[in-house]
Amino acid sequence: MSSGSCMTSSDGGYDTQVKLPSPRGQLSEAVIDALNGERGRPIPFAAADPFGEDLTIALHVLYELHYGGFDGVDPDWEWDPDLLRLRAQVEHAFLGVLRAEVEGGGDLDTALEALLVEHVPGTGVSHHLRDDGTWEEMREYFAHRSVYHHKEADPHAWVIPRLRGKAKAALVAVEFDEFGGGKADRMHSRLYADLLEGAGMSSEYLSYLDDVPAPAIAIVNMMSLFGLHRSLRGALVGHFAAAEITTAPSAHRMAQALARLEADPRCIEFFTEHIEADAVHEQIMRRDVIDSLLEQEPELKPDVVFGIQATELLEERLANHLLSSWRAGETSLHRRLQ
Repeated sequence: MSSGSCMTSSDGGYDTQVKLPSPRGQLSEAVIDALNGERGRPIPFAAADPFGEDLTIALHVLYELHYGGFDGVDPDWEWDPDLLRLRAQVEHAFLGVLRAEVEGGGDLDTALEALLVEHVPGTGVSHHLRDDGTWEEMREYFAHRSVYHHKEADPHAWVIPRLRGKAKAALVAVEFDEFGGGKADRMHSRLYADLLEGAGMSSEYLSYLDDVPAPAIAIVNMMSLFGLHRSLRGALVGHFAAAEITTAPSAHRMAQALARLEADPRCIEFFTEHIEADAVHEQIMRRDVIDSLLEQEPELKPDVVFGIQATELLEERLANHLLSSWRAGETSLHRRLQ
């Protein structure tokens, strides 16, 4: 199953880089072929569905150069001018469809209040897994989320130098918790590796990337897009707030689901850690980060709203994919887990 060559170490880091994933179309093939070759050659842009498999994996590969990179790929590709020009074209398509698919506007109070509403009875993924989910579905869910949780909180760190004063200090406080409060074995990425091992799955970095379809990868691409562009700092803050506000109740349901399935305690611990931590983070993001940011830069309010709405859009697309696959008795991955 594993597409990666990177093993987790006891301190929460990784020993080696991962291999390039398999292409999923003409665009991703051009990107991967380029990274396997020499710099300085033209890299053709191929139009592709902004939410489709081809563009999504191509953009993820381009962004991963700013994180851990790939085994055998020259690190200088990260700032290669031709590759950056190609990435700008891909980003333009992805960002364009995100903006087109959300309502937009500057009504931040309504956007935040909507995140706090818990519908009863709930029909989301965590509700399904709590009430009726199978162990196979749970393990598939773990694979989908591994694309992000292997680098949990890393995309949000890009925004730190783009903030000032109280907003920066408060966001760093949240990040400090995400990175284990200075303890490598408590980093949330390390806790997720422990979860995967508890579920009998590979804990190698991006091990399931070839198996995960576009909807889950697109969420991580959105984080990287917002984080790597100073002009989108408001959207990154909006996204981060949306994630922190909605995580605690979802994590509570996931812990209940895993207890029902009699899962390894390491699986449950990841979610119980988030129940407490993210309940606190929600207040910090709303009151200290967002309020302070908008006091300094009120013109960013529509961007914060956009970040919230884009997060909800992509999370809904993932939920629809998961639930429709499971209801049809099909795997939600490109191939069933072993």
